[in-house]
Amino acid sequence: MKMTIALALSLMLTGYAFASKSRSSSKPLDGSYPIVLSHGILGFDDSQGLLMGIMKYWGGMDDYLRSQGAPVLTPGKTAMNDLEYRGQEMKTQVLQWMAANGYSRVHIIGHSQGGLDARYMITHQGMSSKVSSLTTLNSVHRGSPVADIALDVIPGWMEPFVADVLNVLAGLIYSDNDQDVIAMGVSLRTDTMAVFNQTTPNVAGIDYFSYGSKMAWADPVQHPIMVWLYPATWAGGLYKGQGGANDSIVPLTSQSWGSWKGEPDTNWYTTGVDHLQATNFQYTGENWYDVRGYFLKMSKNAKASQ
Repeated sequence: MKMTIALALSLMLTGYAFASKSRSSSKPLDGSYPIVLSHGILGFDDSQGLLMGIMKYWGGMDDYLRSQGAPVLTPGKTAMNDLEYRGQEMKTQVLQWMAANGYSRVHIIGHSQGGLDARYMITHQGMSSKVSSLTTLNSVHRGSPVADIALDVIPGWMEPFVADVLNVLAGLIYSDNDQDVIAMGVSLRTDTMAVFNQTTPNVAGIDYFSYGSKMAWADPVQHPIMVWLYPATWAGGLYKGQGGANDSIVPLTSQSWGSWKGEPDTNWYTTGVDHLQATNFQYTGENWYDVRGYFLKMSKNAKASQ
């Protein structure tokens, strides 16, 4: 009798220990569709990085999401080109990755122009059956006044010369000669995006979410790279009726598409989150807000929709 009771207690304790171990080993993104991180202008594939792997567009967020249970792809696209060109580049890489691993559908998180590349790819390039959700992060859904200003300031006769210089320079940096800075700029104009939004409707069966951020003011301490563009975007946003709040490149009102999920939580000393800090570009965001928590929140929201 005593042996039977002891055996029963042993089995119960073993089962409890096994159950506790199973619970502790589970990860929040287990069971999620794979995640594709779609970079914006001047971006690159973080599996290779830029400048001999030193620069990281996503600042380790791809590895972090992998550690939380989700397969992640960071496809590289031409740094400067239009939505059609970059959408096709992403489509090719995503389909190859899915076929190689037996994936049926993916979630996409697209930053800046990367969100627009994904919208174009889904609606116009036959990828609607492969995508479960699209989450855009600081994307340019209603255009950027910076693109308007840049193209309006450069005289038409000078555009080819400026374009040639910038295209060659970008080609050297990225080892890719398919750059087209004018096509990129035109694709992000406010009037171009107004037409794009009419001709690129959301696809039924795919969930569209958007997150974004803004700078509180032109703070050179927290935003040493982006501070210089903030005043132009502020003034251009007011002129275009988009409001002054912006992340240094994109007005906050332009960042909303589908279900708006809001901005990241920040520390009391943080003067907002700028366009680059939104992705933790070169680890620039993690000292100012909980980037890991932000990306996990976006990914868990996508998983919940599948």
